[in-house]
Amino acid sequence: MSISWTQKDLLEIYDLTAAEIELILDTAEEFKKVCLRNVKKVPALRGKTVVNFFIEPSTRTRVSFELAEQRLSADIINMSGSVSSLTKGETLLDTVKNIEALQADIIVMRHSAPGAHMLIAKHIKCGVINAGDGSHGHPTQALLDVFTIREKFGSLKGLNVSIIGDILHSRVARSDMWALLKLGANVTFAGPATLCPREFEEVGVRVCHNLKDALVDADVVNLLRIQHERQADGFFPSTGEYSQFFGLNRDSAQFLKPDALVMHPGPINRDIELSSAIADGPQSVILEQVSNGMAVRMAVLFLTAGAL
Repeated sequence: MSISWTQKDLLEIYDLTAAEIELILDTAEEFKKVCLRNVKKVPALRGKTVVNFFIEPSTRTRVSFELAEQRLSADIINMSGSVSSLTKGETLLDTVKNIEALQADIIVMRHSAPGAHMLIAKHIKCGVINAGDGSHGHPTQALLDVFTIREKFGSLKGLNVSIIGDILHSRVARSDMWALLKLGANVTFAGPATLCPREFEEVGVRVCHNLKDALVDADVVNLLRIQHERQADGFFPSTGEYSQFFGLNRDSAQFLKPDALVMHPGPINRDIELSSAIADGPQSVILEQVSNGMAVRMAVLFLTAGAL
């Protein structure tokens, strides 16, 4: 059954049906072909203005969106919180309403406050795309992750996917979880008990606190970045101890299936959550995730622009 995209916003994966996720992935497949051509531009967003409003710092996501917008021939404006009127006391809503008054069509926003995107989407007519909000969600990262998995396996139905690390503070884990569950995968969260709460079992996620248990049946392993800024809060004794018990290296990788994929949303803390031998090894698809991210973000921009 074919469906059409009707939403002006992409706020969180939880809001999407499995069919809508598949539509984004199918559209991304076509845009990936564009990315592999000698001439990588199409006029799909010609005449549209996209504002990249990154109030929280970002490198990978911001650059990926900018390149996606350029390849769709959009007009682009880049803004950050440090150079906006937010520093002068203006509210977020007033700032985005002023952006809309300048005839912007889509705002791509990263914000440290969970739910900030939902707030502004209710009050403006232009499209809003969530490029990460606090520890709540990161929908385009989840979409590029499931796109990469589907590309390798053909389908996610019945696959065992283990996400390992700081689940508690991870927007990637939450968005990945909903995308994977909606597409029929089995999801395991693993990490220290302080960073991997059992409350996720209520939505059908398996939770474990032993690395081997998370690896042995996994078709895909996604390692999350250990956030050094959290270390002062005492969630685990030291990065060395974390690496010993939950780092994926030559020793622990022996529990992986030979065809299991190794993923990471980046940036990698090498030899903490993931050793260089594994990150650069044959099972790693980390750089493919980066490449696929551009095609997925092209698809999201194209579909949301079409619904305006």
